[in-house]
Amino acid sequence: MSALTTDPSRLDEAAPAAPFALPAGSTAVVYCEGQFGEQDGKTGNGLVRHSEKYEILSVIDSRSAGADAGTFLDGVPNGIPIVATLGDAVADAGSVPDYLICGLAPADGLLSEAQRVVLLDGIARGMHVINGLHEFLNDDAEFVAAALIAGVTITDVRRPKATRDLHLFSGRIFDVTCPRIAVLGTDGAIGKRTTATLLVQALNAQGIHAVMVGTGQTTLIQGGKYGVALDALVPQFCSGEVEHQVVAAFEGENPDVIVVEGQGALSHPAYLTSGHILRGSRPQGVIVQHAPKRQVLGDFPMVPMPTVASEIAMIEAFAQTQVIGVTINHEDMTDLELDRSISDHHLELGLPVTDPLTRPGQDLVDMVLLAFPELAPKVAPRTSIR
Repeated sequence: MSALTTDPSRLDEAAPAAPFALPAGSTAVVYCEGQFGEQDGKTGNGLVRHSEKYEILSVIDSRSAGADAGTFLDGVPNGIPIVATLGDAVADAGSVPDYLICGLAPADGLLSEAQRVVLLDGIARGMHVINGLHEFLNDDAEFVAAALIAGVTITDVRRPKATRDLHLFSGRIFDVTCPRIAVLGTDGAIGKRTTATLLVQALNAQGIHAVMVGTGQTTLIQGGKYGVALDALVPQFCSGEVEHQVVAAFEGENPDVIVVEGQGALSHPAYLTSGHILRGSRPQGVIVQHAPKRQVLGDFPMVPMPTVASEIAMIEAFAQTQVIGVTINHEDMTDLELDRSISDHHLELGLPVTDPLTRPGQDLVDMVLLAFPELAPKVAPRTSIR
């Protein structure tokens, strides 16, 4: 990702996430072979659900070719087809799309040989590549040469800014006067970004000005104005970069509430960025996302899933905050199991519980208003339909 040029003498000034220096055009194909709808396809899943930057034309995953991506993912058609190959995607579009986006998000952040071939094919066809992996393609001689010959660009979204442009924690977060809500979870790739996005949309629809701060590559690819790919940074700067983006969102948007996307889980043995999010954003409220059917962590089957109760206890012991609600990821659950899980977690925890994807957005709004009643006067009055 291209860095925002910053004068070192002005590093204390807030600035939003650095915009991509992208060519004209916005049509895109998402490459998600073998992983669309799965945990390691979360970038592709997110782009199908929400994208402010690109017009998603199709998704490549030969396992589900012929299906509608929205129907496959959420049971609601969205007109984005799943195709088997890149050639099929170009044929379906009728011309070469502007971008090929790598929608894969494996734990190691690396490309396989087969995946390299597809991305290189896209470059040869004249498509710009958007890469959200830890493997930076602009450091790969084969990709650099291919892009030069084809006259296209490669954007490594996770590439951090120069060290001199990064921020240590400064305490400026204490000047942010609006409520901050972090959406954390009990595992990685569990739906935190989707819940945060739906929460922001629901609040804005009700007249509460909400702004999202992203902390992962998918939110930045989707077009998020404020955010940083947190897991690509040296840990010393993580909490400072979160703080910097929250301050930028506050000063740039004057929001009623800021929603911060979570990463990993505070209890997770490998994905530790939740700690930096809690320290950097200092949220007054936390929503915990949980997948009741998961028995072990997604990429770490040797580690059992924590309970929501244990994660809440850890969060509230680690930070001066309170958990204000729980959101359920309904993967592998029947409707009856989901209903029972929502009810059981509510009874056990005494907190509002909902599933953001299958329940009304009003549930999320009510969850926030219960914790922050001062926001209630901002809710737009409902008009009766006659």
